[in-house]
Amino acid sequence: FLSNINLYAETNVKRIYEGKSDSKIIILVFESLTCSHCANFHNDIYPKIKQNFIDKGIVKLEYRNFPLDLAAFNAAKVAHCRVSNGEEILHFLYQNQSEWVKGNSIEELNNNLEKILKSQNFGIDYNKCINDKQIEDFVLEDRIEGVKKYNVSATPTIIINNEKFEKPLTYKNLEKTLEKLL
Repeated sequence: FLSNINLYAETNVKRIYEGKSDSKIIILVFESLTCSHCANFHNDIYPKIKQNFIDKGIVKLEYRNFPLDLAAFNAAKVAHCRVSNGEEILHFLYQNQSEWVKGNSIEELNNNLEKILKSQNFGIDYNKCINDKQIEDFVLEDRIEGVKKYNVSATPTIIINNEKFEKPLTYKNLEKTLEKLL
């Protein structure tokens, strides 16, 4: 009986987030790993949010899955495959999006994804990750919740303390909104 509990704990899918769980401001980012606007958010806006809000314990940023295609779905499954937080894989995939989001078939995209992940030696079993039913369900549940609870229809969609962020997604607009909540 105890060995079953440990096995479950090892395969339990974890939410990917950064920041303190008891932060005053919770930001949910519904995103797709093949979305260029999501990559722009990660590469241009996120570093300033991390420096000015997450690292200071003011904001907890949670990544929510909203895959727009099969390649993004597989990439999301891989990011959640780590026992520790998968933000390292997420950031890497966004920074190198042009290297793996190319090809004419899902097979080509999957091969590119597997190749780029192996180049970094993240220590994950790619095939095991993309075939993990528990992770698959977790990713799909995020997408369903996004639509039902927050009316998400595009990526990235930002939810701040359960309110949809409706302004153009720039650091300045986010910063003003966050500062009003302090």
